[in-house]
Formats: sequence, C-alpha cells, structure tokens
Amino acid sequence: MNIWLKYAITASLVVIISEVAKRSDRIGALLASLPLVTLLTLIWLYVEKQPIAKISNHAYYTFWYVLGTLPFFLLFPYLLNKFGFGMALLSSSLLTALFFALFATVLQSFKITLF
Repeated sequence: MNIWLKYAITASLVVIISEVAKRSDRIGALLASLPLVTLLTLIWLYVEKQPIAKISNHAYYTFWYVLGTLPFFLLFPYLLNKFGFGMALLSSSLLTALFFALFATVLQSFKITLF
C-alpha cells in the first residue's frame, strides 16, 4: 500500500478526533479512547501480508502497553490544574514512564517481557 495513503488516512483520523474534541469533551475523549490507531495498524499489517503471528503479537503487546500508560490520563488533568499545560504534560509523561518501567518489571515475574 502506498505509504502516503497510510499517512493521509491515519493523520485524518487524528485531525477528526481533535476537531470533535473541540466541540464535545466526552465524544472527543470517547473517540480518542477507542483503539482506532491500533485497528488501522492491524489492517495495514494484514493488507501488507504480514504473518498472522506478527499481527497477533501486535495486538497482544498493545494491551500491555495500554495498561502501563493509563496513569497518564489521571495524572495529567490533576497536574494541569496545579502547574499549567507544559509542566503538567512533562511531569505526567515522566511519572507515567516511571510507572511503566515499574509495571514492566513486575510483569517480568509473570514471564511477560515488554522491554
């Protein structure tokens, strides 16, 4: 598949969601929370005839990475009200990265390797 078509479709999705979010916090958040980018990625992998194991692994690991990064969505709004956008974005990103590293370390004891 033409890479420019993939860029256009994927970028359009992000733009549409951000435009919806301007009009409705809830609907924008709902659309952003859906695994639309993952669905597109799975479709691109399938269309490009990637092995089923690769497609399956992508979905499997996405689950674990999503779980490990969820704290961002609680930290950011809390910190935004206290420190402003830039500091909240930086702080919540760093704290989420630390949480994710801890999460990945705990998962290793269950034989799930994310790094």
